[in-house]
Amino acid sequence: MRYVDEYRGGEDAGRLLGAIRRTVTKPWVIMEICGGQTHTLIKAGIDRMLPEEITLVHGPGCPVCVTPMRLIDQAIAIARRPEVIFTSFGDMLRVPGSNADLLKVKSEGGDVRIVYSPLDAVKIAHANPGRQVVFFAVGFETTAPANAMAVWRAERAGVENFSVLCSHVLVPPAMEAILGSPDHRVQGFLAAGHVCTVMGYWQYEPIADRHRIPVIVTGFEPLDLIQGTYMAIAALEEGRHGVENQYSRSVTREGNTAAQQLMTEVFETADREWRGIGVIPGSGYRLRESFTAFDASLRFDVADIEATESEECIAGLIMQGIERPSACPAFGTRCTPEKPLGAPMVSSEGACAAYYQYGRS
Repeated sequence: MRYVDEYRGGEDAGRLLGAIRRTVTKPWVIMEICGGQTHTLIKAGIDRMLPEEITLVHGPGCPVCVTPMRLIDQAIAIARRPEVIFTSFGDMLRVPGSNADLLKVKSEGGDVRIVYSPLDAVKIAHANPGRQVVFFAVGFETTAPANAMAVWRAERAGVENFSVLCSHVLVPPAMEAILGSPDHRVQGFLAAGHVCTVMGYWQYEPIADRHRIPVIVTGFEPLDLIQGTYMAIAALEEGRHGVENQYSRSVTREGNTAAQQLMTEVFETADREWRGIGVIPGSGYRLRESFTAFDASLRFDVADIEATESEECIAGLIMQGIERPSACPAFGTRCTPEKPLGAPMVSSEGACAAYYQYGRS
């Protein structure tokens, strides 16, 4: 397939892997931020082709995985209300809350619908003025522009029966939290190319300088990830730090400034809880005061709902790069994609699901 096959060529991969083998002289630990990158690394077997000196660890780059159970329970409480049409991307429906998931609510008769854009939810609200339509606004900076646009359009069009349950998280504060942990092992990052397509990579420059590490903005195809790994290893071996852009076909330093402007108009930064990790200061978005009429947690008075995480699930350690999924005693036995204990096993971008699907036991 044009524009895809050229990033999957075996000969090019072999040349890059050979360059990595010739370059590496000591052990290094590199973290990829994005769950999509994790799946490519494991599916393509890149983790097995790299020299043994290189250890890949998997960061909190799966938005489904880091959405706290408290938000899932809030979503379930809202979706069970008879006047509500609850809309979401499909990957959120099977994420376990305390006692149920959204798919169970749907099976019990709740009006839970999968949409492919938050603007579809606005259309549903416009077509059903007698119902309350809620969209589960989950994701990193990648999905934030579309969610901001949905709220902005609803406000301009006077669609008062539309609201969002907001659970947006931001990458740079998560990187800071990981690097600030006394247990972290990370010596370099492969940054998520789609986030940087929106936000650019200027936000990573202070992090790279402060912690003296390389941050390589990387795409999602096998050759992208092998080349990104090579760039990180070359920088580490040479003692260099800073940000480099492997994904230049999509990413600029400044990013999509129009999208950033819209996000700034609708959202403001706030402290945000990450599932299995805890609260990271300034790591999320919430609606600005001028748009709080569209805040579903306030509209349906569910903000005070609390939840308790599974004590057996080690998703937090996995997403901080401290443990691998196969280190969990429940992995593949008491925790499977059919009966997950935690979100990383159910999500299509979760590290646990990747290890299970591609045989990393």
